[in-house]
Amino acid sequence: MTPTSPSPKPNDVKKGDHIKEDNKEQQSNTPNKMEEDRTQHGINGIEKENQTEAKLDDEKVKNPEGGQAAVNDARSDRMEEEDLIRQEIDQGSMIKNDTNIGQVTPRKPICDLSDPRYDICEISGDARALGANRTVLYLPPAGERGADSQEWSIRDQSRKYLEFVGNVTVRSLNASQAAAAPACTSRHAVPAVVFAMNGLTSNPWHDFSDVLIPLFLTTRALDGEVQFLVSDLQPWFVDKYRLILRNLSRHDVVDFNRDGGVRCYPRVTVGLRSHRDLGIDPARAPRNYTLLDFQLYVREIYGLPPPGIDVPYKEQQQRTMPRLMLINRGRTRKFVNFPEIVAAARDAGFEVVPVEPRRDLGVEELARAVDSCDVLMGAHGAGLTNFFFLRSNAVMLQVVPWGHMEHSCMVFYGGPAREMRLRDVEYSIAAVESTLYDKYGEDSPVISDPESIHRQGWQFGMRYYWIEQDIRLNVTRFAPTLHQVLQMLKE
Repeated sequence: MTPTSPSPKPNDVKKGDHIKEDNKEQQSNTPNKMEEDRTQHGINGIEKENQTEAKLDDEKVKNPEGGQAAVNDARSDRMEEEDLIRQEIDQGSMIKNDTNIGQVTPRKPICDLSDPRYDICEISGDARALGANRTVLYLPPAGERGADSQEWSIRDQSRKYLEFVGNVTVRSLNASQAAAAPACTSRHAVPAVVFAMNGLTSNPWHDFSDVLIPLFLTTRALDGEVQFLVSDLQPWFVDKYRLILRNLSRHDVVDFNRDGGVRCYPRVTVGLRSHRDLGIDPARAPRNYTLLDFQLYVREIYGLPPPGIDVPYKEQQQRTMPRLMLINRGRTRKFVNFPEIVAAARDAGFEVVPVEPRRDLGVEELARAVDSCDVLMGAHGAGLTNFFFLRSNAVMLQVVPWGHMEHSCMVFYGGPAREMRLRDVEYSIAAVESTLYDKYGEDSPVISDPESIHRQGWQFGMRYYWIEQDIRLNVTRFAPTLHQVLQMLKE
């Protein structure tokens, strides 16, 4: 999939859009409490690791006086109600009052800012996208244009408070503004979705949690008949995840910021829906999609075996030992005795596939390698996101770093793994297995009282337990966990 950034000629009609040049514009008829608080603060804290590591390494720790505001995790779903309203509007429904006088049902607001995670705008009718201005215009039907106009400015990704994502402006024009609106330079029969590819992407967990899963939620039900207008387009992202993007959309990706034309669509959505970190709420998802549905969808795209095929150890009779992929992180929370861990896993009865970060390793190659394994093992971190390529009943073995991180590990990986019918096993290291023990000593609160560190604010927990910490696994203490996993696979 090659991104495009054209300045379309007037009346230019793209192949596949099936619209004649003399067609008129169309209107769409489509309608522990502290631990929990720390995990919720991950929206504003843990997720910023890539941007804050260097800054935090140089920063002197101070005890902040104030506390933090809890992140509101309430969920609000008004899609069904909104669809009914839209149908009434599009069909010209009339509401009768007690005096039997007809009254036109007012249109709902274009933008919904009520969700605690994301903002989203949906325009049905005459929608005009001006990429160079990061603006989408809505021209109401002539009979509904009044003297008032409306304007919203939202971040067009799945996290409304993520400062690294820019804003897109959405305007509903009044009568005089609509008369002077820029003319279409291209018309399209399919809807469009405007979203950002920057933010915290380049970390696989954020690639999936912030973009790919929300994009699936927002567009999968359209069965490929949608065009992506991408603000802050990242060419590496388009290349890395090209198979997923091509499947979700059969049309060219448009580099929205560089597009000089006025693209007209029957419907435009600005922003991406998101239910929770690396997760899907079936009650709110189109067609009641689940995280398992997403995983099976991704596996199919990459040509991996379909559901019902057992883990490789059982499915391939010639396999004498289960295969364990051992991931070592590159910067933080890495295994300092990696070779010793590899040897211990082999001694326990596993065929070991060691993997260390490599930017030239393509997703297709990695997906096939993970699928061939029965166990994916690593310290808590982005590398475990590759569990999307495991088969059902495979094992994710997560090494939990020091610092009372069990709850975060469960929320970010353990819970999603179980939703995808994987077996989640966690090994919590002892204080002496953390390099923080050597650096600060057993009497430091960093070791003796992690809760006192977390109470100072998310940035302090991040500094010590996410960024400064590496792991020296005690292979003797770890041996029973390897034996447990081996027995699970043999059952």
